[in-house]
Amino acid sequence: MATEIPAEKFGKCQCETHHATSILYQILNKEHRSETKWHQQYRSPHCSTGSKGCSCMDRRRVVLKTPEATCRRASEVLLKTLTFIRNLPSFYHMPWEDQLVLIQQNWAPLFVLGMAQEKVDFDLREISAPSLLKKILLKQPLTASNELGSSSLEASLAEVQKMKNLLWKFWDLDISAKEYAYLKGIILFNSGCHVLKWLPYVQTLQQEARQALMEFISTMFHRNLGRFAWILQLVASLRDIDADAIEELFFRPILGEATLNVLLLQTLYIKLDWL
Repeated sequence: MATEIPAEKFGKCQCETHHATSILYQILNKEHRSETKWHQQYRSPHCSTGSKGCSCMDRRRVVLKTPEATCRRASEVLLKTLTFIRNLPSFYHMPWEDQLVLIQQNWAPLFVLGMAQEKVDFDLREISAPSLLKKILLKQPLTASNELGSSSLEASLAEVQKMKNLLWKFWDLDISAKEYAYLKGIILFNSGCHVLKWLPYVQTLQQEARQALMEFISTMFHRNLGRFAWILQLVASLRDIDADAIEELFFRPILGEATLNVLLLQTLYIKLDWL
């Protein structure tokens, strides 16, 4: 069963909604009461989805509220991203092994950046699964594979929340098309991929993209390099988003059992003889 997540409760931790008057809750939670009291007293008022004190956001699973429309928009974004890469001669000058690594490592942050540029927002529905206690009492299997919709289409609420937060930050900055183009170059030519055969070449390309972005911002925003630093910080945060969560949420209905990585490489005409 899927339930829509209200906007005001989208990032709310479910640990804050315990039924303290429940006798069963008090019995089961007795040994953790002091720890919970300490956590509630000293935690940050803006608890992030990835906080170590609570894992309920990781356990909560979500699906798209309007999958057909959203997946279509996501596919359009992915196609535009691939078109951008295909139009870069510098990318195809590299050995195909390096092209393979760069696509596998960077398609997800490039996709999210494309979602930001195209201003693609989306609503979610939460998948409700049987509680652990109910499974125990009914002697049901405890594996995640038996939960509703666990095989496909759904993703961790924590991961999706992370993505939506980044999208909103990009939109707040009102980034121009030229800035987005430079950012795509910075992401694609990821000098952090140390296994690359042409690593110095990739490092040079990334540095050129960074320099071009800095000069553009300096010219257009009266040497406001604070904007430059903030945008680069957001770009770095894109790499924290789980690529598997993106694939399951936006592309599994289209791919079926196929793998997105292989589809991307085939679309870009990268050699796949050994796959």
